[in-house]
Formats: sequence, C-alpha cells, structure tokens
Amino acid sequence: MINLETTFAGIKLKNPLIAGSSGLTNSIQKIKELEEAGVGAIVLKSLFEEQIENHSDKLSQLSDYPEAADYINTYIKMNHVEKYLDLIRAAKEACTVPIVASINCYKSARWVDFAKTIQDAGADALELNLFTVNAGEYSDTYLEETYVNVVRELKKVVHIPLVIKMAKNISNLPGLVGKLKALGANGVVLFNRFYQLDIDIKTMEITSGPVFSTPSDFSDTLRWTAIVSGKVPDFDIACSYGVHSWEDVIKGILAGAGGIQLCSILYEQGPDVVGDILTLVEEWMLQNNYDHIDAFKGKLNYANIESPSLYERVQFMKYFSNYK
Repeated sequence: MINLETTFAGIKLKNPLIAGSSGLTNSIQKIKELEEAGVGAIVLKSLFEEQIENHSDKLSQLSDYPEAADYINTYIKMNHVEKYLDLIRAAKEACTVPIVASINCYKSARWVDFAKTIQDAGADALELNLFTVNAGEYSDTYLEETYVNVVRELKKVVHIPLVIKMAKNISNLPGLVGKLKALGANGVVLFNRFYQLDIDIKTMEITSGPVFSTPSDFSDTLRWTAIVSGKVPDFDIACSYGVHSWEDVIKGILAGAGGIQLCSILYEQGPDVVGDILTLVEEWMLQNNYDHIDAFKGKLNYANIESPSLYERVQFMKYFSNYK
C-alpha cells in the first residue's frame, strides 16, 4: 500500500503537491477545483502591499481635498485586506486541505499587521513572499537582513507556521536558511520567481517577459534543494520554480523536499494534471519498493551522496571537454 502522506512546515499533507500562490488560487471556485484535483495544500494568491498602495494613490489623485484623500486611502487598504481575509475564511470553510495565506510587503510594520489579521482569519500557515532587486541602492547584506528582521518580528506575534519563499539571489543560501530556522521559521520555498522583463526593440519600451517558468529552470531549484537539505537538516523545504513533470516531483523529494509547489504546470495543463502526477509517482514508488514518501526523501541530498561536490559543479568544461 503506497502512502503519499508527508508533512511540510509542521502541517500534515495527504500528499506533497501544493498549489502555489497565483491567479489560480484567488477564488473559492478555483480553490475547490484544485482540492478536487487532489492537491495536498493550497497557497492563496499573495496580498501585495504595493498593489494596495498603488490603488490608493491612483484614487487619491482624483480628489482635491486632503481629508477625502485620507479617507480613500484608509478605505481602500481596509477593503483589500478584508477581501483577503474573507477569502481565507471561505477557503477554510469550503476545503479540507490546509490553506496557506501569502503576503508581500515592503514596509516593516505591514508584515506584522497583515500577519496578525491573517492568523486571526484562520489560515493554517503563512508564506512570506520576499524579494528585492538590489540595483546598488542597498548594502550587500540588505536582502539577507530583511529576511532575518521580518521573521524575528513576526515570530513575536504569530503562532501559525511561517514559511519563507526565498529569492535566488542570496549570497549564502544555506547560511541564511540556518538563521531563519534558528529564529523559528518552519520552512522555506525554493524559489520565488521574479517578474520577468523584456525590451521591445520596435517600440523601444520595457515590456513583460515570459510569465511561466520552463523545465530548464528546475535545475537550480534541484541543486539548492539538495544543498540546503544537506546543510540544514531537520528543516522543511518545498521545491517551486520549474516543476513541470512527475519526474521533477520525484527528483525534488530525492533532493530533500517535503513539499512540491505547482504553478506553471497548472496553468499550462489544468488541474487534472495533479491526478496524473500522483498516479505516476505512486507507480514509481511501487517499482522502486518505497511505500511512503519519507523512505526516499533526501536520499540524494548533499549530505547523503558519496560525492557532494557533484552539486557544486559549475563549469561546462568539466562536462564537455571531451566532446569533439
């Protein structure tokens, strides 16, 4: 009997597949479809402070009266947050799988404000969506310090599990994850996908780049999952960014992941792909004599293979020097 149950961030999951935060998790109808498809947990679409601020600013510009502008700002912010809290409450009522809220802030006070209200609304866990591109405006350690400071402050007031969605541009990822674990974080997600930009050479304008990840993106996710899993033991990791097949799910678990976030593949193939993935994972486990996820979780991570340097190879010449 194959058992797909696992835990992530201290939460019991019926299987490791997690619907990642996206437009597919912003309504009860879509959330129910994902649950019925078989996912083990759902991360709601992020509550973005920046989006709320931009909406408030645009409406405030329509008023000539400061008092009216203040009222508009307050109303818009409260309305956005309350709608998000309503989504959490409705999702908890409609679903049996764990519901993870997600927030993205850029002002330190907002992290605490949003997190407390989300906890009170009944979310099973909270995913912190942090990413900043340092274009030379901050110190070299600014991003790492932001992660540490946010987690430290939130752990003072929030008791539900905290999951940190990490950026790829961290100079010492295992070191930072170790600090977050020490501060009480319950898990990390590798990785956050930055907004992709492009340049339109006809209009000479900055435009949006590809929205979805590609299968080749999974290589970095796999590498760092294995390294962090080996360097920071007994800490939960979820793979995200580049998961496009059932094989990727197996690889992520072998590298040490306890959860696998799906996003682009859900957009491209629809919720029914979840059932296909679960069936194929079960078949692979059966063929390889594994009856539960923990039997092979981390089996090939940085700490458990004979030559961990395999995860550190970065030079193409090591692979292609013999090619004619």
